[in-house]
Amino acid sequence: MRVLGIESSCDDTAAAVVDNGRHALSSVVASQFEVHERYGGVVPELASRSHITVVLSVIDEALRQARTDLDGVDALAVTHGPGLVGSLLVGVQTAKAIAFARGLPLVGVNHLEAHLYAIFLGDEPPDFPFVVLLASGGHTCLCHARAPGTYALLGETLDDAAGEAFDKAAKMLGLPYPGGVSIERAAQAGDPNALRFPRALPRRDSLDFSFSGLKTAVRLHLAGRGPLGKAEIADLCASLQEAVVDVLVRKSVRAVHRTAAQRLVLAGGVAANERLRTRMVEAGAAEGFQVHLPAKRLCTDNAAMVAAAGHARLARGERADHRLNAVANLALALR
Repeated sequence: MRVLGIESSCDDTAAAVVDNGRHALSSVVASQFEVHERYGGVVPELASRSHITVVLSVIDEALRQARTDLDGVDALAVTHGPGLVGSLLVGVQTAKAIAFARGLPLVGVNHLEAHLYAIFLGDEPPDFPFVVLLASGGHTCLCHARAPGTYALLGETLDDAAGEAFDKAAKMLGLPYPGGVSIERAAQAGDPNALRFPRALPRRDSLDFSFSGLKTAVRLHLAGRGPLGKAEIADLCASLQEAVVDVLVRKSVRAVHRTAAQRLVLAGGVAANERLRTRMVEAGAAEGFQVHLPAKRLCTDNAAMVAAAGHARLARGERADHRLNAVANLALALR
């Protein structure tokens, strides 16, 4: 089955054609980097307008790269939440229009589940069940993926996401947008032990996260200081990165042991962070569980992961009708 995936949950417009849920025949992403760079973050109204401008050309390019057209597509999958409601609506309405006009099956996909399914586009996908750490600019959570489409929420952020902590700290430091990438680059030259930033919610029985205190700690560290030198910025970024990674790894290990899972999957934009990937693989080796890492290009928002997740839902007989709508706070799982 060839599935055309469409993704527009935030500031990237993406389309992809995936065969049999495993093989990406194309994956096209139109970035809005230049639109939002001057603001240091995503402006929702500008994001939705940009999606409208490019969504059809992105779909056309995805079909072209897959060497097919809509006649060669068997079904559509589209992200319908969570995300920015205006952005989501562009993708949902486009997918519904194509599905109606061509008589194609359509399925709505949870954006978080799509990130989870990025791992199935690799060479050695994991067997269910497994624990997934999903960390991005808008979400940080731990879930127990018991079977396809069956997930239990183990822990989530109580305030800010890990990626948001990186982005806001980068803005305070005057580093370029997107902040997570800038923090990681600067950290390469720094000492992760130079500064001691807080690790929130250290209680042994908690799998929840909290990163708002990190932003406060960075702001307090910078208060009253003049411009930082390059070495000082590098040390601060390395120390901040280590604080985030420490918490993500520690709670992930705790979740694996609590569920008796043998596998852990990283997902989301922060999963592209090399320090997190290295520390998690080391933890897996020390604690006796397998760590599965998606390709870095599949960690950030893309439509191939949407098509892969959609294929699994279509294979189970799921279908959406004309009532499919955008749901800004769509949940992946309940505790």
